[in-house]
Amino acid sequence: MANKNRPTGRRLAERLQNMTSFKVVDFLEAAVAMEAQGIDIVRMEAGEPSFPTAPAITSAAVKALADEKTNYTPSFGIMALREAIAGFYAQRYGIELMPERIVVTTGSSAALGLICDLLINPGDGIQLTDPGYPCNANFVRRAGGEPQLIPVSADNAYQLTADLVAQHWQPNTIGVMVASPSNPTGEVISQDNQRAINDIVVARDGVLIMDEIYHGLVYGPGSGLSYGLEGRNQTETSILSISDDAFVINSFSKYFGMTGWRLGWMVVPEDTLPSISVMTQNFYISPPSIAQYAALGAFEPSTIELMDERREEFRRRRDFFVPALRELGFVIPHMPAGAFYVYASIENLADDSEAFCWDMLERAGVAFTPGTDFGHYLARQHVRFSYTQPMDRLELAVERLSKVLST
Repeated sequence: MANKNRPTGRRLAERLQNMTSFKVVDFLEAAVAMEAQGIDIVRMEAGEPSFPTAPAITSAAVKALADEKTNYTPSFGIMALREAIAGFYAQRYGIELMPERIVVTTGSSAALGLICDLLINPGDGIQLTDPGYPCNANFVRRAGGEPQLIPVSADNAYQLTADLVAQHWQPNTIGVMVASPSNPTGEVISQDNQRAINDIVVARDGVLIMDEIYHGLVYGPGSGLSYGLEGRNQTETSILSISDDAFVINSFSKYFGMTGWRLGWMVVPEDTLPSISVMTQNFYISPPSIAQYAALGAFEPSTIELMDERREEFRRRRDFFVPALRELGFVIPHMPAGAFYVYASIENLADDSEAFCWDMLERAGVAFTPGTDFGHYLARQHVRFSYTQPMDRLELAVERLSKVLST
């Protein structure tokens, strides 16, 4: 939405001219405004788990407050949390990781910004998927770089391959940023594909940035799989099992459900730590102290058990929601393997995803996001649903959409 309060004629930085809005926020704000008027909206526009914060996390935060852990911390985060994250990698992936290589950040967004500012000079290109998470391209633009958007489709599980990376590598390309599982499609990259992409990048003296924000939320094919890619590897593997030179971004927001706590982390090559230290000290001093101490509770066995139970609930929601959308006329070639998104074609229902989303919000009371938020390739033919709401709300969304679409 336009900023009505912006003064006319004010000089603004040129880098903003190519920045794109985050349309999910437009629909979020519209849904909130309708709810304030007493209108019930099924909220499927934002990628935010609907579960409450895990008890061990809340308890750790309360204890931190009682102990007055409210001061600045080291800019890379408290060592206890960095060690806990390293222990998590050892337990979950069998990867031995030095805690010193882990940088705790103010959300994964801060990690994305830091990595782009670290690596990109004006004019440098970074390869990204189209569709993909829209903020990635804007972080590249903020650093003066060129987002090199590569169209991907259901045919390649909406992910880059080594062949695509090689085919689209340009003289100014310095690296590749990929996500597994991805937003908006929920698709994963097999370990073999990760290795092949990494080989191409290394051979070109480039850098690989891996978004692993939705790790912990991988389900496998599930029910309804009928798209001919049954053999692809849908297990959860970290790029760190392949390369120590890759940059890894992760977050406490998705698997751990700590969205508003604004805490993430990145794992970086050891030689980049001095430069990153300069940036963290200057850009935000340190991550939020209470959030860091709270996150220590995320690695308690009771929390991991709870998070895995919630993952199974997400799987149950996915296995209900995808077939239901197909019955309504949405085209979904792949049962998404991870995250909590469905990227659906509306080719049988409408020809403009933005108009369609606004129409469904107003007439059906269901909020979801147009494909134009995630890139250009076939964007007006697609929408994204986030199935984070409880099952009864998903059932209500299907009921409401069915009534409107059948008239």
